[in-house]
Parts: sequence; structure tokens; C-alpha cells
Amino acid sequence: MSALVDRLVAHVLGLEVRVMLCQARLSERTDPEALHDLRTTVRRLRSLLRPLRGLPGVEQLEAAAKDVGDLTTPLRDREVLAAYLLEHDQPEAAQRRMAQMDKAYPQVAASAQVTQLLMILDAFPRFLRAAQRQGLLKGLRKRVEKRLAKQWKKLDEALHDPAHDRHRLRLLIKRVRYGIEAYPELDRLPKPAAPRLKSAQAALGDWHDCWQWLARAEEEADLQPCVPVWQSTMARAEARADRVLDKLSASCFKS
Repeated sequence: MSALVDRLVAHVLGLEVRVMLCQARLSERTDPEALHDLRTTVRRLRSLLRPLRGLPGVEQLEAAAKDVGDLTTPLRDREVLAAYLLEHDQPEAAQRRMAQMDKAYPQVAASAQVTQLLMILDAFPRFLRAAQRQGLLKGLRKRVEKRLAKQWKKLDEALHDPAHDRHRLRLLIKRVRYGIEAYPELDRLPKPAAPRLKSAQAALGDWHDCWQWLARAEEEADLQPCVPVWQSTMARAEARADRVLDKLSASCFKS
């Protein structure tokens, strides 16, 4: 138990450092991966926290992490779209969005959401140690294992639903993957699971990008030249996602 708590504290401290580094990179606009790295770090934090719900400080930290996610989601979507447009010979449309992003990066770094997250992150290890002293972390390993198993069961049920929702499957796969990363010593998944989950997430990500861009094109006229390509790409991505999901289901779940 003590070893698991020690690892939790170390993990939280490491994530705090990563958030601060991302904040500095965004503020100075040093590289194009800072926003993505911030979102990945926050996602890992949320995966770490999910099995700890009910413990002191967890609710506040989860809420702060969610606020940063909500703030950055539309910005990351715009960033990915701009990169695509630049790569596919739409420089004017790309530059318009890149100019918007150039202003957005320091705004994210100085935002109330990131400031609040860092403040709560800084205090959270003390909450964990206090909970440990008070005996509130007894049975923590079983708690985490139960949560990870529940996420796996939800994914199993969704995969075997003939009317499965690709959006929900993408979210469930992310939760399972990041849950494994957060608690690798408690990983009880079948051996083929990790690469299958990664492939499934990538395939669904390609499909989701096209779906989202087609929706945006209905309101943003400069995206219209891309619509035919996105429609065909989305159809191919949909078929590929279904094949990967079938492999995931066959290799990792009982029918």
C-alpha cells in the first residue's frame, strides 16, 4: 500500500512539472507541440484520478483538469485543422487559423484554468499523505483494480453492441489506455490489448477528424474545397476503424 501511495505522489509531482513546462512553452510560443502536450498531461492526470474519486481533494482537482480540457479542446481542433490545411495545399485557410492560434497560446498559459489547476496540483500530494495517515487509502489497490476492470467491461459491452457509437467507443478506448498507463503495475489486460487499443484509437481518431471537419465546413466557407476529399477519407477511415475494432474484439474479448 505504501509503495502504491508513494508512486501516486511521485506521479502527481511529475505531472505538475509537465504542466508547468507546457505553460512556459505556451507562454513563449517555443514549439507547436506545447498545447498537445498540455492536453495529454491533463488526460493522464484525469486517468490517474478517476479511481480515486471520493478521496479528499480529488473532486476539486478533477474539476480543474476538466476545465483545462474544455478550454483547450476547440483550440487543439483548430491547430490540427490548420496543420492539415497547410500540408494539403490550402495555405491561406491554414494561415488564418495559425494566426488565431498564435494569439491563443499565451492566453492559455495565463488563463485562470491553468493557474487553478497548478494551484490545486501543488496541494494535492499533501491531501494524499493526510488521507494515508487517516487510513482512508486502505484497500486502494482493490479500488483501482475494480475501476480499471469496470472500464474494460464497458468497452466490452460497447464493442458487442451492434449499434455501437463510434464517438463513445473512442472515449472508452482512451479511458482504458490511459488507465493502464496511470497504473501499469495493475494491468491485467490480455497481451494483445495494448497494440490493438492503440490502433483502434488511431483509426477512430482519423474518422473523428473528418467527421468534425465536415461539420465545420458547413459554417466555414474556406473549407469547402476540402469537402469531397474529407467525405471519401471519412468513408475509408470508417471501414478501417470497423476492421480494427473487430480485431480488438476478437483478440481481447470473449464473444
